[in-house]
Amino acid sequence: MKPSAEQLLSEIRSLPVGQARLMEVCGTHTMAIAEAGIRSLLPENVRLLSGPGCPVCVTPAELIDAVLALAMEKNVILASYGDMIRVPGSTPGDSLQRRRALGADVRVCYSPMDALDIARANPAKEVVFLGVGFETTAPGTAAAVLSAAARGLKNFSVWSMLKTVEPALRALMGMEGFNVQGFLCPGHVATILGEEGFRFLPEEYGMPAVIGGFEPEDILLAVCKLLRQIAGGAPKVENEYIRAVRPEGNPLARAAIARCFAPRTDLWRGLGEIPQSGLGLREEYAAFDAEKKFSVTVSGPAQTPCRCGEVITGRMDPPGCPLFGRRCTPEDPVGPCMVSSEGACAAWYKYQTL
Repeated sequence: MKPSAEQLLSEIRSLPVGQARLMEVCGTHTMAIAEAGIRSLLPENVRLLSGPGCPVCVTPAELIDAVLALAMEKNVILASYGDMIRVPGSTPGDSLQRRRALGADVRVCYSPMDALDIARANPAKEVVFLGVGFETTAPGTAAAVLSAAARGLKNFSVWSMLKTVEPALRALMGMEGFNVQGFLCPGHVATILGEEGFRFLPEEYGMPAVIGGFEPEDILLAVCKLLRQIAGGAPKVENEYIRAVRPEGNPLARAAIARCFAPRTDLWRGLGEIPQSGLGLREEYAAFDAEKKFSVTVSGPAQTPCRCGEVITGRMDPPGCPLFGRRCTPEDPVGPCMVSSEGACAAWYKYQTL
């Protein structure tokens, strides 16, 4: 039987860890922590920071600008998950939602397979699916590509913005001044990668790591386990989310990813270019690669007043941004962290965890 929240909080307060900064690397964790008010329950010496766990939030403004340009192409239907519709590019207020009002054909999908249905129903149009996400959504995007290839669907393509977690964590730990003592690892990604996907944290960096679920008790138990490791000086990977995560993860899902995609250098908001951190379509599926089909070009770094890059790298809490709650609100967002349902700024704003 799991200990109660009261028991966990009592132990958390008693552990001799000094100042402990812990980072969650999952947008769902970010929202769950805010909704449950977990930060307010922890002692002052234990801080929870939001990391690059929201796929919409790590997509840089210059890439959004390129997406907005593609949306205005004649005979193009752009299909995307809902959060991407309201993310602004480098120009405040300019988003796919605005482009749709200007005449672009932009549609919200709940899965990549919805985009395939749109392509079949519109044979005279080019349907581009924005493949955003981490290892969690990559298998579904791969399945859509494989299905399109099997059916000979020539008017369907994917713009892969898929990213992988390990290179981002390595880049974080290589940042000057990075100060975190443990990671609350993403439960959803871990269902694909398993425990093995995070062993590099303790083995190479001496960093405690716990894979956590999403209920308040899950998160408190994961925090407690991290603090036990810190107090004991024995970093390792622990799996608190055993009801969903197996040690080996999901080999079939990883095989689907490997079949369709190959690692490539990719651009992250707040982290810059990270080698081997993106997933590009393999050459045998080039016919379904929107970047090649439309000769997509991405301009140089876009200038934006948004401070999301600092928020998702643990350098700033959302209220530290001068725009937070003033110029930047969920109704009129300046950056993706205020748009996304998994964004740190949206979580802090909604639940007032100040």
